[in-house]
Amino acid sequence: MSGSGASIKIGVSSCLLGEKVRYDGGHKHDPYLTGVLGRFFSFVPVCPEVECGMGTPREAMRLEGDPEKPRLMTHRTRIDKTGQMLEFCRNKVEQLAHEELCGFVFKKGSPSSGLFRVKVYREGMPPVAGRGLFAAAVARRFPQLPMEEEGRLNDPVLRENFIERVFAFRRWKDFLADEPDLGKLVQFHTCQKLLVMSHSTQLYRELGALVARGKELPFPQLLERYQELYMKALELHATVKKQTNVLMHIMGYFKKNLCTEEKQELSQLIAQYHDGVVPLVVPLTMLKHYVAKYRQEYLRQQVYLSPHPAELMLRNHV
Repeated sequence: MSGSGASIKIGVSSCLLGEKVRYDGGHKHDPYLTGVLGRFFSFVPVCPEVECGMGTPREAMRLEGDPEKPRLMTHRTRIDKTGQMLEFCRNKVEQLAHEELCGFVFKKGSPSSGLFRVKVYREGMPPVAGRGLFAAAVARRFPQLPMEEEGRLNDPVLRENFIERVFAFRRWKDFLADEPDLGKLVQFHTCQKLLVMSHSTQLYRELGALVARGKELPFPQLLERYQELYMKALELHATVKKQTNVLMHIMGYFKKNLCTEEKQELSQLIAQYHDGVVPLVVPLTMLKHYVAKYRQEYLRQQVYLSPHPAELMLRNHV
């Protein structure tokens, strides 16, 4: 795993860091963000409402009209704030382009920062799901940037997926900063193989084919396409079935090293993980022991074995 914690920046809705910027003058401090992730990430706080010139406290607002192009309206006085917010969004995303962000955590339900299922009201009809104006602008400007809402980080599967993508994006940025060439791309891809396989065998094959014919494309185009497929693959969830296939694949490297009892023990741990009896960290710990013991160099370089700090305990859930 590459990249120091201090170099891993993520954008965060300011209220989640305890800043009193909400419409009612309060905050929505998220202890997991500041207490746990704060040990590994540095935060770039953003509050679109305050930064675009609205005061605190302020009148509540909501999205109305076309879900694809909603208007931002004050709830009581019916003032249209759309233009003011969109102008801020245009300028802010360009500022953020210089921050080297590796992820973004948005505030759930916010008409500016909500990422999923933000209510968009239509006259005489039930509200439909939309996206906050600022969150939509960030998603358009940075299509491969890992993004999540704070509430969804309570789900251990979604939390692991998001944080794994943040570290992966940092690794990719480090690779791009290190005078990349085709040989280095082959090396980078080799280290990511099992991680990608745990998310998508189809995109694992596509990435392999892309790298194999790397000389056929202009190098900038090759890098752009690789980033697109790499982050697309990691966005897909690494299910128990996919993880089990990778564990079995790794076990195959030791068929000449392990005795019958060791193979049975390892197979049992993998089966227990598959059946939801033990977390992923259990069979992985045994496999990492064998990687070190038998000096399996190909596996030793695989990011899959340690894609994020063990202290985050992302693979400890059943």
